[in-house]
Amino acid sequence: MARIDYFFSTISPFTYLAGNRLEEIAARHGATITYKPVDIIALFGRTGGTPPPQRHESRQRYRLAELRRIAARTGMPINLKPAHFPTNAAPAAYAIIAAQDAQGGDVGALVRNVLRACWAEERDIAEDAVVKDCLAAAGFDPGLADSGLLAGAETYAKNLEEAVEKGVFGSPFYIVDGEEPFWGQDRLDDLELHLAGKI
Repeated sequence: MARIDYFFSTISPFTYLAGNRLEEIAARHGATITYKPVDIIALFGRTGGTPPPQRHESRQRYRLAELRRIAARTGMPINLKPAHFPTNAAPAAYAIIAAQDAQGGDVGALVRNVLRACWAEERDIAEDAVVKDCLAAAGFDPGLADSGLLAGAETYAKNLEEAVEKGVFGSPFYIVDGEEPFWGQDRLDDLELHLAGKI
């Protein structure tokens, strides 16, 4: 059974636009997914990346054009300049980590709930009430937003170190069986071909 380590940021629009395609691919091929939220700004700093607001104006314009086109192609609603971006990504990341450990709900749905809250619903995912709503909607105890803080913070830091060690530099980033890397929601087709033994 293939194992997919899924590194992502809870405030990444490209991760939002991946929708549920990773989960669908994993289900078709009997693969497991381990969700590993990371601090994307810290990751950029460690791997030579530049946060969007600090990029050249031409790169910022192209990023928005890409987001608009992907959203149109996938039929996903998006606000290209959401009211609560950037925001503190950590609280939602901690909740995802706690939920994955607790089990009993749908972690993929939780991740999508958080991303949709930011990029389509104009909600601040740094707010406790928003995180709890996302947990409940995915079948988890909303109290995980409180009880999972310490363990979540520790794992969040470990995820960053693991990401740097494994060559992760953006979001979303998928690593199959600890070896084969795929960067970006636009590489999910390649990931599926890899799982099928075709590439």
